[in-house]
Amino acid sequence: MTEQSSSKGSGGRIRGGGKRRKPPGPARRVRTVVAWSAAALVLTTGAGLGYAYIKFNGNLDGVDINQALGTERPKNLDNGSMDILVLGSDSRAGANGEYGEDEGAARSDTAMVVHVHQGRAKASVVSIPRDTLVERPDCTRADGTKAAGQQRAMFNTAYETGGPACAVKAVEAMSGIRMDHYLEVDFTGFKKLIDELGGVEITTTEPIDDSGSHLRLAPGTHRLDGEESLGLVRTRKSVGDGSDLSRIQLQQAFIKAFIDQVKNVGVLTSPTKLMDLADTATKAITPDSELDSVNELVGFARGLGRLGAEDVDMATLPVRYDPRDPNRVVPVESGADQVWRALKQDRAIPASAFKDSAGDKGDAGELVREG
Repeated sequence: MTEQSSSKGSGGRIRGGGKRRKPPGPARRVRTVVAWSAAALVLTTGAGLGYAYIKFNGNLDGVDINQALGTERPKNLDNGSMDILVLGSDSRAGANGEYGEDEGAARSDTAMVVHVHQGRAKASVVSIPRDTLVERPDCTRADGTKAAGQQRAMFNTAYETGGPACAVKAVEAMSGIRMDHYLEVDFTGFKKLIDELGGVEITTTEPIDDSGSHLRLAPGTHRLDGEESLGLVRTRKSVGDGSDLSRIQLQQAFIKAFIDQVKNVGVLTSPTKLMDLADTATKAITPDSELDSVNELVGFARGLGRLGAEDVDMATLPVRYDPRDPNRVVPVESGADQVWRALKQDRAIPASAFKDSAGDKGDAGELVREG
């Protein structure tokens, strides 16, 4: 890594979000599955790819965030931690076109700041709801033209406006924390990963019948393939209050089962399974330019090798519904300040940060359990 981003080590527990066997505290929730897929893709990729170096290197296409953003970024605190922005893209181009009309630009359907604590034995994950209204900074479009910043812009439009670099810039502006790495995965990559894993087993406690995601599940235990899993994590209108925050609750329950599936798939005992997963993983992710080779990914994954679902503390950025537009949310400033301050200081996020948040409310997350 460069001197700007290499010195943050890491340590962290990743606590599986969603419904757990023991009731979770408000700061320990898993919020988004597509973004978690990116993290899982990297971890499975790093399991042993040396013998397929050339093949998998050719699958990777990195984004040079450092060059795009230059020196006007938060200072690297050099405290042994590491911060990673993980995005799930909702582009409708190409194979993703079946999920909606291609409007010529993608948005970050899912966004998570993964903070790996010093020592790499713990991690804290903060999800940023896509409908959060923020002050989007000035960015550069794909064609090289400048896009002026905007007040009260939806967070996910940063990616739409200026791609990964603009999304990173927006997160750094709102958090004051420098992102060391960037990872992205899209709908198609998510589906293929689930299929390569052999599906994910979940149990539904109530019927799910959602016209938007086209998912219909009776109460009971199901092994979902990639298409069905994508339908589940896109379900919104038929759960909770129909908001994006309710969908996030549903996603958190699914991701617990997903993480366990990754842990139990046994790739290390099956070279064929490992090769197939690695091929899918390296084709599906877009990393930053410091992770766009097999060697770099392997080193990165080994550094996170001790982390399991039980080692990660999950949280959603504290938000409230916008008084001017109930379809949008705005950060709860006092709570958000506590979240970002804790990560800067490489410590656990206090529960008080989420006291006034609209997130983690309702019962949408109760609909899905591990299979």
